[in-house]
Amino acid sequence: MYEDVLSGRRRRFAREPIPEVPAEPGLVVEDAAGDFCGAVVACDKHGVTLEDRFGRRRVFPLERGAFLLEGRPVTLVRPGTRPAGAPARPRRSASGSIVVEGLRARVAKESRIYVEGVHDAELVEKIWGHDLRVEGVVVEYLEGIDDLPRIVAEFGPGPGRRLGVLVDHLVPGSKESRIAEQVASPYVLVVGHPFVDIWQAVKPSVLGIPAWPEVPKGVPWKEGVLAALGWRMDPGEAWRHILGRVTHFTDLEPELLGRVEELIDFVSPPPAE
Repeated sequence: MYEDVLSGRRRRFAREPIPEVPAEPGLVVEDAAGDFCGAVVACDKHGVTLEDRFGRRRVFPLERGAFLLEGRPVTLVRPGTRPAGAPARPRRSASGSIVVEGLRARVAKESRIYVEGVHDAELVEKIWGHDLRVEGVVVEYLEGIDDLPRIVAEFGPGPGRRLGVLVDHLVPGSKESRIAEQVASPYVLVVGHPFVDIWQAVKPSVLGIPAWPEVPKGVPWKEGVLAALGWRMDPGEAWRHILGRVTHFTDLEPELLGRVEELIDFVSPPPAE
C-alpha cells in the first residue's frame, strides 16, 4: 500500500480556515483546479470574470475555496469592506506583477529595449515601468526602424549586452520584417505586433468605441482615425486622451502584452551570461 505523500498537506489545508478576499479589479488568482490564471475584470452576484495575459476570459462562481492566491486557497467575495481575517494581499503593478516595496533605483543594465516612437515608449512605461525598474532596463525610442541595422551595429550587442526591439506592424513580407532579418543575432530580439500603430493596441472598449476605424490607403492613419471618430483634436491631444484611459494590462490587446513581456525576459538573462 502506497502512502499518499500529499495527504498531510491536504489535511493541513482542510484544517486551516479559508480566508475571504474581495474580488477587486486587477487581483490575480488561479482557479483551484489549476486550469486558469488571470486578473479580475468584473464581479457580480453571478460570479467573477478573470482575464489571462492572452486576453481570454472565463467566469467562475464565487464558491468557497475555489481559487488560489499566492498558492493558498481563498474564497473570492464581491468587493466592499475587507472581511475580518482576510490576509493583506501583495500590491500589484499595472502589468499584474507583484510590487517590490521600497524599490531603490538600480544602475541601468547595458541591455536595452528599443521601441519605434514616443507613444510606444510612454505606453510601455505606464504599464511595465515598475518591472523595468526592478530589472534595471531602460526603454528608448527609435523614431522608426529604417536605420535599425546601423543602430544595432553601433550598440554592439553581445553577452550581457542584449538588445530587444518592439516593431509596429511586423507581418510577413513587410518592410519591417525585411529590416528585422538584417539584424538577426543571439543577442538581438526583434518582435512585433500586427497593429498599424500602437494606438490600436488599446482595446476599443476602453475608449468607449466599438472598434478602431478602417483608414483608406493614402490617408495618414492617425488623421484618418481622428476624422472617422469625430475627435476634434490633434494627434498629440488624442494620444494623451488614449493613454489617460489606460491603467492596467487588461486595457491592452494580448498581441502587445506577450511581446513586451518577451522582450523584458530576453534583456534580463541570468547573471551567469
